[in-house]
Order: sequence, then C-alpha cells, then structure tokens
Amino acid sequence: MISLEALRFSLKVNAQTCRLPRQAAALITIKDTIVTKVLKLATVAAFTLAALSAQAATEPAVIYDTAGKFDKSFNEAVFRNGVELYNKDKGVKVKEFEPQNEAQREQGLRRLASRGNSPIVAVGFNMQSAVEKVATEFPKVQFTIIDSVIDKPNVQSVVFKEHEGSFLVGALAAMASKTGKVGFIGGMDIPLIRKFQCGFEQGAKYVNPKMDVFQNMTGSTPAAFADPAKGAELAKSQFAKGADVVYAAAGGTGIGVYQAAKDEGKLAIGVDSNQNHLQPGTMLTSMVKAVGLAAYQTWDDASKGTWKAGVKSMGLAEGGVDWALDDNNKSLVTADMKTKMDTIKADLIAGKIKVHDYMADNSCKY
Repeated sequence: MISLEALRFSLKVNAQTCRLPRQAAALITIKDTIVTKVLKLATVAAFTLAALSAQAATEPAVIYDTAGKFDKSFNEAVFRNGVELYNKDKGVKVKEFEPQNEAQREQGLRRLASRGNSPIVAVGFNMQSAVEKVATEFPKVQFTIIDSVIDKPNVQSVVFKEHEGSFLVGALAAMASKTGKVGFIGGMDIPLIRKFQCGFEQGAKYVNPKMDVFQNMTGSTPAAFADPAKGAELAKSQFAKGADVVYAAAGGTGIGVYQAAKDEGKLAIGVDSNQNHLQPGTMLTSMVKAVGLAAYQTWDDASKGTWKAGVKSMGLAEGGVDWALDDNNKSLVTADMKTKMDTIKADLIAGKIKVHDYMADNSCKY
C-alpha cells in the first residue's frame, strides 16, 4: 500500500508538472505579443521615415508675375489660398520670388531651380517663355505653370475653364441688370481674356437673349493688367452707354473699374480671387479661379510622389472655377437669383448647358 504521505507527494509533483506547460504557453504568448508590437512599431517607423524622406526631397517654391503677390487678384489668390495655407498645414516654408520686371522672371526662375527648389509654381501665362528655357536647363526639377501649356516631361500645365465661370457671372449680371445692358473690361487683348469675355456674353444672353453686352480691352501689353486709371475710364464709358453691371478680367486694372462702379452707383464683378470685400455693396460677385488650390496641390502631390507632368484642366466640376457669394454681396443676390444660379451651375456640370470656348477656334460663335 501507498502511504498517505507518499500519495500527497505524488499529487503535488503531478500538479506542478501539469502547470509547467501553462507557464510555458504564457511565456510564449508574452514573447509573441512583444514581437508583434516591435514589428508594428518598425512598420510605422518605416512609413514615417518614407513620408519624411518624400517631404525632405521637395523644396517647394513659387514665382509670381510682375504684378506682385499683393495685386488683390490673380497673384494674391496664389499667395493667400496656396502659399499661406501650405505653410500652415504642412509646416513647410514655400520659397517665394517676386520679379520686378520682365527680365527677372527668367532670372528668378533660374535662381530657384539652381538652388534645388522643386516643384516651382510659375504664376501666369507671362511666365511661359521663362519656364520653357529654364525647364530645359534643369530637367530634374519639376515646374508647374498656371494658365499656359508647355509640353515638356518636367512641366505640369494647369489651365482653367474660365468660360464656364464667366458664363455663371454673366447669367447673374443679366439677372441683376435693370437696363438690359452689361459690360466687360479685359486686361491684355489675348485669346485667354477673350475666353472670359465670350463666356460672360453667353451667360448674359442665356438669361436674356436681348441683352446688350459692351466690351473693351485695356491694351496689348502686360501693362494692361496694372492700369486702374484706364480701367476706371473704360468703365465710365460703358456706364454712359447704359451698362449697370460691369465684369472686369483685368488684374490690377480692375481696381479702377470697381471704384468707378461705386462712384457711379453701378455694380461690378471681380475676378480670379474673391474680390467682393473690395467694394461691399458694389461687387455683385466674383468669378473665382482656384489658382491657390492648383499651387497647393502641386506641392502636396510632389511631397507624396504623385506629381505628374502634362495638362491639368480645372472647371466647375473639378472645383476650379465658381462664383462667390458671401456677407459682402448677399444683399444683392435674392433667393430667386440664388436658386436660378444653382440650377444653371448644376446644368453646366451635367453638360446640359454647353459653353463655347473662345480658345477652341479664336472666335465667339455660339
């Protein structure tokens, strides 16, 4: 027979033996958990390093046109809605260059490229010649030009469907007009500005086929975008003919148009950036071009490694153009006008309304 003491010893040994596998399993589980966590941390670290490396590889820059970044229009829209937002969102300083004359466009662009900046956003069609030359000299640098098309493997060309946005503000002008006469004042007489004019005319006549649409161009050189006095003179001549709403696609020249509209008790329409705040109560609306968004996307895409050369076209459907409604002009736009504008915008996006693009055949036949 087995003694009671022997039985107790045997049970104790067996119990300990049975616990060993559980302890071993627990130890293995702990080790597995630690390994898994280490692997996860390593993976996160790898992705973080990759992201930082991508960002470190980009040195974003912008070169404005000679009007400067505080032109209250095209260039300032790039600065306010592109440069400032990117600096804030990404914590990455965008290098800026403001040429003081035409020669400095190419000089400034070459300086940025030679210092390793990339991608470089060139603001405006006047930068075309400079970008073509410098992009050839620096094939590894990425360039984005706004409002022009350059066919090179390291250049992205961003263009806008200004005729769609101008159609919208033309429609609103016709709704607001009491005389049945509206006007357009362009800057430099080139196909791009004619594109604005033609879209505006089509929009006005879509609402009122009998609408009279006056039009004037300020000049034939880039200086036509920086002549407020001439803008005011042209606006007053159109007001004298009976126009009570005038749309200016003329850069800094438009400032004179808006002042003249205020002085004469008429309405004006801004362009490129939201200019409603410049003359509250006078500015019926602004045809907004998302040039700041285009610049922001260029730098962001490059930091992610998704920047691509080629043509990028931005219209109503892409959020590239629109009309502006805010506290500065809401008293001028009735609920009925707003409803009609929403319908027209939706029909344009859906393709129910077709707008002729002047630059398709250099004519305003529609």
